[in-house]
Amino acid sequence: MKNLDLFEKKLGLSFKNKDLLIQAFVHRSYLNENPEFNLDQNERLEFLGDAVLELVVTEFLYKEYPEKAEGELTNWRAALVNAKMLTSVAEELGFNDFLLLSRGETKELGKARQYILANTFEALVGAMYLDSGYQICDTFLKNYLLKKLPQIITSGSYKDAKSHFQEQAQDKDGITPVYKITKEWGPDHKKKFTVGVYLNQNLVTEGEGYSKQEAEEQAAKKALEIKKWNN
Repeated sequence: MKNLDLFEKKLGLSFKNKDLLIQAFVHRSYLNENPEFNLDQNERLEFLGDAVLELVVTEFLYKEYPEKAEGELTNWRAALVNAKMLTSVAEELGFNDFLLLSRGETKELGKARQYILANTFEALVGAMYLDSGYQICDTFLKNYLLKKLPQIITSGSYKDAKSHFQEQAQDKDGITPVYKITKEWGPDHKKKFTVGVYLNQNLVTEGEGYSKQEAEEQAAKKALEIKKWNN
């Protein structure tokens, strides 16, 4: 068992229920090889943490930027809570040292690992919420995630393909794109998704990814090229 005391000290956390902290790092694949392990995997915590994360970020943006319109705040929020950003912060905070993975997943360092890290970040937020409530999540996210916002604004990285495609579709066609999962396959711990992007129920194109979010982004990139809306 990996000792998470160091992790807590580094991040200024103090869990009352240590099992919640450990569970946040338990990937489904670990239980396949360790069925006797006394805790569940982290997907339910991830589900909760995703909602808490979105609320904290939304509240922060609403209060800190009263002059900004909903559309811009939505783009900023998307840039803060997307898998790429959560993976980056999780790596900075040393999550890799504490993940509980199968032997096979331990060797996997590509896209699949990135999404495990992003999901674990959400699971940790969920565990923090259950253990200590909303305020501790708010403080944690302001310290480690929300401080990335000025860099996002300056670089313009919040203008992702999905946001760009929506702006173009609304401007040129008066239509808001709709994304639908058309296929999912693979084991539960390493699912892949195909997502179609539609304008007025007409399929423009599809994208693939290890998460619905990644597949949507890939579909939007391809749609921009097909419609020649890149500029």
